[in-house]
Amino acid sequence: MDSTAVEQTGTEGKNWGGGNQPLKASYGKLMMWFFITSDALTFSGFLAAYGFTRFKFIDEWPIADEVFNHFPFLHGIDAPMYYVALMTFILIFSSVTMVLAVDAGHKLQKSKVTFYMALTILGGAVFLGSQAWEWKNFINGEYGAVETKSGKILQFVDNDGKRVAIQDFAPQHESYREQHKGNKGAWYISESSIPQYHIDDVKEAFKNEENLLVRTMQLNEQKEKTVLNRQESLKYLEDRGVDLIFGANMSKNEYGAPLFGGFFFFITGFHGFHVFSGVVLLIITFFNVLIGTYEKRKSYEMVEKVGLYWHFVDLVWVFVFTFFYLV
Repeated sequence: MDSTAVEQTGTEGKNWGGGNQPLKASYGKLMMWFFITSDALTFSGFLAAYGFTRFKFIDEWPIADEVFNHFPFLHGIDAPMYYVALMTFILIFSSVTMVLAVDAGHKLQKSKVTFYMALTILGGAVFLGSQAWEWKNFINGEYGAVETKSGKILQFVDNDGKRVAIQDFAPQHESYREQHKGNKGAWYISESSIPQYHIDDVKEAFKNEENLLVRTMQLNEQKEKTVLNRQESLKYLEDRGVDLIFGANMSKNEYGAPLFGGFFFFITGFHGFHVFSGVVLLIITFFNVLIGTYEKRKSYEMVEKVGLYWHFVDLVWVFVFTFFYLV
């Protein structure tokens, strides 16, 4: 028997016998679709966990219009969701330019592919910068809040129900202690700065401001956060307030339930990593377009494969935007 003979498998000449393209897609595009499918399941699991957690702590969940109400160069102006909407528009528009780049690639129009890919990269970079700016504001906070003994959050409002920042009525605390350093101290815990406000000073200042009230996270019959009357506010703050919170991190959150911060950082950060990876892939592909790599091959399929990934990233953001900002 000839040792070079190849055993027949019965798949010769069929789609999976080699040489043909199942579903009229190349191997590279099929693998990209497999990756997108698995990644979609991952994001689905994260968003499902977020949904269940929000339902469980519905009375403590932050109000999106109060959390994401900043806009660059418009400090102090209430602009609920404006900047997030702009970020979303930029990312969706980058998906449009990616479609135009892919279409130009099918027509072997190198100059148009270069132009539209450059716009797509710019859109992705602007989105990443915007998300970093949004994180900064979320971490730093704006109003501050009081934490109770049970870990609940108390916020301050005026008689019209408008949020009032702690720094607007409480004096800065004069502290004579040293800043905690990681290399010394009882717990070896570092702190970025010495706290400027103290809970006792806030309580005393609150007593002197007759137009201030306390708002709890409990929802009332109108599905709004409960605002206590003046007497209830004084007693509630005095009996239960134990600490101050400014901004949000993985364990504390001035806006409401601490778990909101954890989910926000994890899910938006995970999506941001995908956007960053997409921008890197786009840049690599862009330079290959510039040097004529795909022009020589007479095929811009790589542009199309990167485009599939970019469209997926944009689509995921639509769901993240809906869950975190709209619902």
